[in-house]
Amino acid sequence: MNMLETLDELKIEYQILKHNPVNTIEEALKENIPGRIDGIECKSLFLKNKQNYYLYFLEGDVKADLQELASFLHEPKLRFAPEEDLQGILGLDSGSVTPLGVINDKDRMVTVVISGSLKDKRVLVHPDSNDTTLSIRFDDLLRYIEFTKHVYLLV
Repeated sequence: MNMLETLDELKIEYQILKHNPVNTIEEALKENIPGRIDGIECKSLFLKNKQNYYLYFLEGDVKADLQELASFLHEPKLRFAPEEDLQGILGLDSGSVTPLGVINDKDRMVTVVISGSLKDKRVLVHPDSNDTTLSIRFDDLLRYIEFTKHVYLLV
C-alpha cells in the first residue's frame, strides 16, 4: 500500500500541491510552496549511529543540532545515513525524505523523532516524491506513524 492510499484508508484529510521538484527547504521557499498550501514547511533528516536509524522531522527554518539530538536519544553520535540505507529501508531518494516513508520500513528499523513545536499545527510533507507536497494535521501524522507500528518520540 502506498502513502496516499494509506492516508485515504485512515480517512486522514490532506491537501495536495503539485510543483516543480525541490530538494531543499531553500528550493521549496523559492517555489513559494508555503504560500500556496496551508502548513509549516518542514524538513526530514535520515540519521543513524552504528546500529539505530532515526528520521528527524522538524521545522524547515530550524537548524538541526545533531549533538543535542544525540544526547536526547542517549546516542554517542549521529550522522546522516547513506543513500543506500535510505533507499533500502524507506524506499526513498534524498530530497524526498518524509516521515510518511516509514510505511516502507517493514522491519521497523527507524524511530521517528518529531519536533514538539509542531504540535497542533498543519505540517508540509512529501508523499514520496519531491514534486508533490501534502499538508496534514500534526495529530494525523502521529496517527499514520502509529498505524505503521513505528516508535516516535517528541523532542
